[in-house]
Amino acid sequence: MKRRNFILGSTAAIAASSGLLFAMRSSIAWWPNSGSRPRLSMPKLIDTTTAGAFTITARAGQTEFLSGVPSATQGFNQTYLGPVVKVRTGTTVTATVINELNDSLAVHWHGLVIPGDRDGGPHQAIKPGGTWKPRLDIDQPAATVWYHAHTHDTTAPLVYSGLAGVMLIVDGKDNERGLPSDYGIDDLVLVLQDRRFDASGRMVYRPGMMDRMAGFHGDRMLVNGALDPSAAVPRSVVRLRLINGSNARIYNLVFDDRRTMQLIATDSGLLPRPVELERLRLAPGERAEVLVDFSSGKPAMLSSEEYVLSGGGMMAMMGNPPSLSGASAGNNGAAPILAFEPAADLPAKVTTIPAVLDDNPVQQLAPPARSRFLSMDMMVGGPGGMMGGGMMGQMGINGQPFSMERIDQRIARGSVEMWTVRSTMRPHPLHIHGVRFRIVSENGQPPRMENVGWKDTVLVEDEVELLAEFTRPAAADTPFMYHCHILEHEDAGMMGQFVVA
Repeated sequence: MKRRNFILGSTAAIAASSGLLFAMRSSIAWWPNSGSRPRLSMPKLIDTTTAGAFTITARAGQTEFLSGVPSATQGFNQTYLGPVVKVRTGTTVTATVINELNDSLAVHWHGLVIPGDRDGGPHQAIKPGGTWKPRLDIDQPAATVWYHAHTHDTTAPLVYSGLAGVMLIVDGKDNERGLPSDYGIDDLVLVLQDRRFDASGRMVYRPGMMDRMAGFHGDRMLVNGALDPSAAVPRSVVRLRLINGSNARIYNLVFDDRRTMQLIATDSGLLPRPVELERLRLAPGERAEVLVDFSSGKPAMLSSEEYVLSGGGMMAMMGNPPSLSGASAGNNGAAPILAFEPAADLPAKVTTIPAVLDDNPVQQLAPPARSRFLSMDMMVGGPGGMMGGGMMGQMGINGQPFSMERIDQRIARGSVEMWTVRSTMRPHPLHIHGVRFRIVSENGQPPRMENVGWKDTVLVEDEVELLAEFTRPAAADTPFMYHCHILEHEDAGMMGQFVVA
């Protein structure tokens, strides 16, 4: 379906409501100043490399993001977020997922290349009080992946409430590569999430119509569940594993002193060698690993410059996301994310950037056996659309909102396919379950540096071409998903499902 077909009949409604877009930002007098930043802590680490098993329990609770002000939250093994689970490539790990919530819960292993019956999509919901024990065969290169709620129709509020965690796939070769690997010291896991708080300091999720259209954006930052934190780091090269765990926000990460980052890994594994960047774009669901040199001992602030929608017409009238606290012209339009404070008492193990990360040749995929086209559609103009009927409205792919009963694609196992994916009205991050893929082009040009490696999620600003090899099976009762990772869009129907056989 063409972009213009969605615009007809919608312009007046969008224009009338554009003044309401993100108007609910509150004036929060309690926000701490930069001199009172809490020290960042790492999530608890569960190392399965010896035991070969782990357990995560979904539970509800309360979290004090601000001392003395509890917010209703959910998490795995704790009240907000979950542990970091370390697994080793070439092994089999038994996961035990226990649901202590009052509603059904599906938990997806985002980035694991595993069969559909273990993937944790919406067809595999765990009933309240139930347990799911999938066997995870870790047969892919080292990477930073994550797990999160993926329940049909309620993924957005569940992830927002805290039902997400990180998984590290390791291969035991980081010391040979000269990479930092001391968890919590020079190897940091950083879950980035923007959240909205009311005037009393409680985290809230109350999406209005425009939040459902553009995705729910907060105006305050959490890193590993902490508000406005600072991280102590050694005076050496430090590895940052960055996970965009936000519902909808796209980050343009940059350091305030413009020091460079060395990109060493994208979603699904290491690059052959580091790539120097001054800015790093990260869309919801994407991950990146970077090396940053703190050997000078000078503190630095990781910030996010505002992501500005391109194009006119409908996109312009819908407006850009609300700014994070701290974004201003006086700060180069960048909002503070995380302060880094080099500490002389921490061990400085890695002092140089490795020249080569993986000297194995880049895997070349076979020529595609088939091509497919996907259009990520915001269906705002017709009956049942965003402006008419239904609390969530409707979005879709190729003009159809998601249906649990409909298989959208059937793919031959072992085949390589070329997918051309287009976005309508605004950018959409596409995530494909059960595969790794490579970006061929973005808008007819070579891929951005953030997209040169193996991926499982990519921001589609207009058109992306990608090559994917489908090696894992998925049956009709437990199919794989492809969907927008703006979670409100996913819940509103911007998702499809496919079998591999």
